[in-house]
Amino acid sequence: MLFLLCLTAYKSVENPDYIDIQELRKLYSGGDSSKWPAAELHENVDKSKFQDIGVLPAVPYPAYNPYSKEKESLGKILFFDPRLSKSGQIACASCHNPELGWTDNLTRSFGHDRQTGKRNSMTILNSAYATSLFWDGRASSLENQAQFPVADPLEMNEKLTIAVDKIAKIKGYNSLFVSAFGDKKVTLERIQYAIATFERSINSPKSKFDQFVSGKSDAFTDSQVKGMHLFRTKAQCINCHNTPYFSDNQFHNDGQTLFGTKNEDFGRYNVTKDEKDIGKFRTPTLREVVNTKPWMHHGHFPSLLDVVELYNLGNPSPVQKKYLGTARDSLIPKTDPMLRKLDLNKEEINDLLAFIETLSTPTRRIIVPEMPK
Repeated sequence: MLFLLCLTAYKSVENPDYIDIQELRKLYSGGDSSKWPAAELHENVDKSKFQDIGVLPAVPYPAYNPYSKEKESLGKILFFDPRLSKSGQIACASCHNPELGWTDNLTRSFGHDRQTGKRNSMTILNSAYATSLFWDGRASSLENQAQFPVADPLEMNEKLTIAVDKIAKIKGYNSLFVSAFGDKKVTLERIQYAIATFERSINSPKSKFDQFVSGKSDAFTDSQVKGMHLFRTKAQCINCHNTPYFSDNQFHNDGQTLFGTKNEDFGRYNVTKDEKDIGKFRTPTLREVVNTKPWMHHGHFPSLLDVVELYNLGNPSPVQKKYLGTARDSLIPKTDPMLRKLDLNKEEINDLLAFIETLSTPTRRIIVPEMPK
């Protein structure tokens, strides 16, 4: 026994990348995250606010919009009702299809008159845990978010007042609003509250990851165990994709502003007008990420391998020197200091991908509600 212990220690010294898989399996699946190996965090991560990955808690509902089954049912119908749009052909579900990971699997979504939007549609799965919505965080809550697509000329292209009036004129909605709110009055706020309540109900079932960290030690392969450890250490994913939501709900510039091109997008800066926010985008959740392709705000990444390779290389996007000293000089994006070369080898990349896949679950179908008349 002493010989085996010494041999293990020797291997650890001679090969710092040596990993005792069975020990990691025991620690990570033991049900106590406090016993996990320490996460390797960048100095820019606020350690006092950091929360490690884990099982999602109960869905939080705001005090001003508490849950009710009737409100959820109304919100579901409104979510699928294309009459909120000017054309009568586009619903929330057009870009957030339940059979496509609650997105549309398109590089950029089609809207009114088949116009193409500027960004990839984010999934609404587990959006109850998001503290802001959209890639640039311009909506502060799901209630606030619900109004944006209706009025957007590239999406549903309808005036909010007209959209409300159209719903109010549909007699079949009368009883639904009575059940949800106590009377049949239709207002923009009530529509927003109902849709938000429905969206908070769109959550993932337990994934392999959830099962594994909750005690099912055989839920992971050795490759997935190594991948989880890499995620929290050498691969540095944990810096941004932390908390049980697998997002820090913060904004980062990972070098994809596409500065000076036709697809240039300043992200968060378009909302705040603060030059420090140029090129920053909200960290998306990695839960159900396998089902929400293509990836990134521009939808230019067709595989998760592409995404991992981007970060492994530190995204060495060159500064376009032709803009130095020009009127656009101050707008040249500055990437997040956490973005650096990782030196992951092929096996480590495969292990990391194997772990990321455990965060997704099989696509589920839902019954599309019949529209009121």
